[in-house]
This record gives sequence, C-alpha cells and structure tokens, in this order.
Amino acid sequence: MKVAFATTDGVHVNEHFGRAGKFAVYEFTKNDYTDVGFRVFGGYRDEAVESTRGQGALHEDAVNAKIKKLEDCGIIYVTSIGGPSAARLSRCGIMPVKVKDGVSIEESAKKLSETIRSGPPPWLMKMLVA
Repeated sequence: MKVAFATTDGVHVNEHFGRAGKFAVYEFTKNDYTDVGFRVFGGYRDEAVESTRGQGALHEDAVNAKIKKLEDCGIIYVTSIGGPSAARLSRCGIMPVKVKDGVSIEESAKKLSETIRSGPPPWLMKMLVA
C-alpha cells in the first residue's frame, strides 16, 4: 500500500491537501516501508488548485486531477483538508489523515508501520489486502 504525506520540505507533514505542491510517497508492506519518491504538483504550492478556488467546475477539475495522480495511495497525511476534498478522497478509497503541522514524515511512517505489524484496525487491514 502506498501512503502520501503533504510536505513542503520532504521531511515534515506541513501542508494542506489543496495547497500542497508536493507529496512524499512511501510503500508499506506488512513488515516494512520504503520511500518511493515525490508526486509534484507545480512549484512550492499547487497553483492549479489554488488559482481556481471559488470557480466551481474549474476548481473541481483541478482537485480531481490531483486526486487522480494520488489514486494509488491508500492513505494521505495532511495538516488540513476541506470537507469536499476529504469526501472525494474517501469515495476513491483513500483515507485522509489529519496530523499536527510539522510532524515528521519518518515518525508518522514508523507509527503506521508499527500499527500494521501489531494488528491494524479493520479499515487499514482492508487497504492492505486490496
């Protein structure tokens, strides 16, 4: 299962889903995890999503394009996410997880890996076997 972390520096979860210009992506197995690189959406911020905010269908298309590029991820860690975007992710089978701004990606990955090894909750087990 792949997991994405919204980040500006590649080290911390420190960005809102819509604004995030970069996501660090990790691959998790039952016993371990590895860094598989970044998904980049423009520069420091995702201008396609930000510039269309409040523009109805244009904004929806920009958010949907972002989700399409992340659809192979089962979980996305963010500092914040709007209700409509969270619902879109959920409909695609992606679990948005809100964490405190500045949490280390490595710390979050270790905690998730420990949860997977020690007996994940049903929703996470379902993602692991899918």
